Amino acid sequence: MDSPQLSPPARLDVGRLLLLVAFVAVGLVFWDSPLLLPVKLLAVMGHESGHAAATLLAGGSVQRVVLSADQSGACLSALPPGVWRTILVYSAGYVGTAVAGAVLLLLAFRWKVARGVLGAYALWLVAVALLVAGSGFTLFFSLGMAALLGAAARWLPLFGVRLLVLFLAAFTGLYALFDLRDDLWNPATRAHSDAALLAAQTHVPALVWAGVWSVLSLFILGWGAWMALQSAAPPQPELAPGREPT
Repeated sequence: MDSPQLSPPARLDVGRLLLLVAFVAVGLVFWDSPLLLPVKLLAVMGHESGHAAATLLAGGSVQRVVLSADQSGACLSALPPGVWRTILVYSAGYVGTAVAGAVLLLLAFRWKVARGVLGAYALWLVAVALLVAGSGFTLFFSLGMAALLGAAARWLPLFGVRLLVLFLAAFTGLYALFDLRDDLWNPATRAHSDAALLAAQTHVPALVWAGVWSVLSLFILGWGAWMALQSAAPPQPELAPGREPT
């Protein structure tokens, strides 16, 4: 009687790891370069979109999303009363950016749907621009980036599209970590952050929310990176019926 064949365990893909490290290194080296400002603003838009999505899930309505060239942003919305709704919406900014980074890593490395990712990016930005953009800068940035990403999805060769999506994935995760450090663990900025706003609503100290969001974000990014960097081990040859391995 044949024994069942077990699936080979996944293994760390060293090539993927080196590529991810290279993109993170590029992000760190050129962090202050003006060339990366549009990518940073995309990450900020992801933060504010996290608030907007959570508002809709909680039964509220999004009035406007505002983005500024100095990398600040705001999502103004109307939310029904309720502590859990409030916690969900306020938490969805920082944690939502980490989720976006993890999902992008998985899409880029595991499912390889690069053109679809850029197309979804473009549609999301067009929706923000047409439905909830709260300033001229938000409108023009969203439409401009949507046009660029849409053009890249349409005309870049597949290799270039994949590299662009991998860079966006790595940079989004990196920005999420810097955002946590700069906004939540600097006492001066924490006093004006989402953590302070939620503390005023829940009477739970801002430092506690900073800790909870940081732990959750690190776990999500770590899990996403680990899963994205796994690849299936090569299949083992099957034994002929009735034979034993030598």
